[in-house]
Amino acid sequence: MCRLDGARDAEIALVVPSLLQLTDAGTFSVGERGTPGWTASGFARRVGDAVPFSLGPEMCPAEELTALLVMWVVGEVVAREGEKPRHLAVSHPAGWGPYRRGQLYAALRAVGLHDVTLVPEPLAAAENHAVRARVVPEATLAVFSLGSHAFSASVVRRAQNRTFELVNHVEGVDHHTGADFDDLLLGLVRGRLGKDGRVSAAECEAAKRAFGPSVVVSGVEITRDEFVDEIRPSVDHLVGTFVRALGPAQPDAVLLVGGGCRLTAIGDALSSSVDCRVLAEAAPEHSVAKGLAVAARLVLLGPEVEPEPLETSVLVHTREASLRFPVGEVPNPDDDEFSAPPPRPPVDVSPLELPPRRVKRVTSALKPAGRRAGSGSRSRDDDEDGR
Repeated sequence: MCRLDGARDAEIALVVPSLLQLTDAGTFSVGERGTPGWTASGFARRVGDAVPFSLGPEMCPAEELTALLVMWVVGEVVAREGEKPRHLAVSHPAGWGPYRRGQLYAALRAVGLHDVTLVPEPLAAAENHAVRARVVPEATLAVFSLGSHAFSASVVRRAQNRTFELVNHVEGVDHHTGADFDDLLLGLVRGRLGKDGRVSAAECEAAKRAFGPSVVVSGVEITRDEFVDEIRPSVDHLVGTFVRALGPAQPDAVLLVGGGCRLTAIGDALSSSVDCRVLAEAAPEHSVAKGLAVAARLVLLGPEVEPEPLETSVLVHTREASLRFPVGEVPNPDDDEFSAPPPRPPVDVSPLELPPRRVKRVTSALKPAGRRAGSGSRSRDDDEDGR
């Protein structure tokens, strides 16, 4: 969120995985993965899909699930801040057309969220960057986005009115993403353990985040070089697609966004393939969300009231030897600040109340965010989505 009477920069108010679990009581548990067939994930990218999610006895369109999650998030922040947001910005893939955007708008209105602006993800990333570094009109930025389940490459241009416009965009289809890298690490560990060895995907995901010179998973030590050799073909494929998406454009900088960009190999490969700065935040998975809050502030105040930012050290050039990706020096790869996931605010998970039957009717049965009936809550610490 951004405060209208404070700094331009955004702050992270809440982090929760985009998971909705339908319970036997007819409520949704937010951020928890439960019984297979009763939990929905990845629905935000499937808005407009004619095939709904099957959750227990219910058929749930992706746009309704997305709107319910957004409503829950807004309600949680309202409960903490004591007031409703003046405006809300929600991101979507840059390739979405009018139909998908219209479906999401309609679902958001149905749950009582009316003051909403939809923002393509690369434009939100650019707005987050512009808070910290001056971007002159007609300058271009490239956005390399790699999350747990999605990859995209985009080029954006700074307009004369100090907003951004999309120049080019490519959605990855057959590219490996963060979850695939977890699987590759899992394969390395299983190869050492043998057919009787046991290792979980969750262990590998956590180990991938904590990579120093080596990492130990289920008693097996995997060195950084071994892992980089394993993922190198996938990284080269990603970087090759990104370079082709740039075309003749000569961007002023490449912005790395998404949790998958924490991998050192990504920053190194990009730095050797483009002739410009490659920049990343300490928590690149938050860049788009923070840019959305900045965009919502600009909708209300207008870009003309915002002062030009000064260059800061928040975004780091990866080709400088002392500031290697993902922020921090190579001799200290075990520094907890950068090898472990960023600290998350505590989350009191309140279930969404649903009618006993069709989820399709939930939009008219739920109260708008911030005016929900009180319900039992439970605390939960969870991990990131990679985006």
